[in-house]
Amino acid sequence: MGGNNLNTLVEEGTEPETETENRTISNNNYVPIVEEAEEKVEEDQESEDEEKEEPLDLSWPDTCRARLFYIILAPILFPLAFSTPDVRRAKWRMFFPVTFVMSILWIAVFSYLMVWWTETLGRTIGLGTKPEIMGLTLIAAGTSVPDLITSVIVARKGLGDMAVSSSLGSNLFDICVGLPIPWLISLATGKTILVDAQGMFCSVLMLFAMLIAIIVIIAICKWRMTKILGLSMFMSYFVYLAVALCMGLDVISCIFDEK
Repeated sequence: MGGNNLNTLVEEGTEPETETENRTISNNNYVPIVEEAEEKVEEDQESEDEEKEEPLDLSWPDTCRARLFYIILAPILFPLAFSTPDVRRAKWRMFFPVTFVMSILWIAVFSYLMVWWTETLGRTIGLGTKPEIMGLTLIAAGTSVPDLITSVIVARKGLGDMAVSSSLGSNLFDICVGLPIPWLISLATGKTILVDAQGMFCSVLMLFAMLIAIIVIIAICKWRMTKILGLSMFMSYFVYLAVALCMGLDVISCIFDEK
């Protein structure tokens, strides 16, 4: 009897310890879940704060830095402010189609001015016979600013796949839609368009090679946007730009060009 009582006491004494250990283990399992939930709530709050954008304010800034940017951006801000409804204001939200159409029209106007001024600059510095040089540098950078801004915005929200796909999709749209439409319009009006760029075929081959290299680099980085991925893309762009400029300036020749 004494042994049975002793065993009973031992079993009863061990049960609370076992229950305590189980509770400790379960609590430890819940800690990461709670932390992840808190992090998600914080991210949602940050995204909501970012989405709450204030309407455009054209009042004179207080700081010197803000005044400098105000003066630089004034030629763009004032035409947009007085011609495009600001849908961030409650009274203008119903006019979002007008805002969309006006935004496209202003992009067309600014693009025309950029090409005109870039062509004038190329003639001034002696590159009038090499328009492809200005196209590879200033025009390419200027037209990519909207893609850069949108990619940065979506990347900061954690949508890296959207940032990369939008960049690739926009370039495909430019090549497959942006080029054929004006060409077809010009041909319909009886105008002839001549495309003469030294090393064009080699540039297209390099473009495909760089696209394959970018896909390989992204796969090596395990489909994650890292600093190594960013530096690799920068280096790829500068290599392509250097080779394309050298062919455009006749420093090196493309093997597929006619002699």
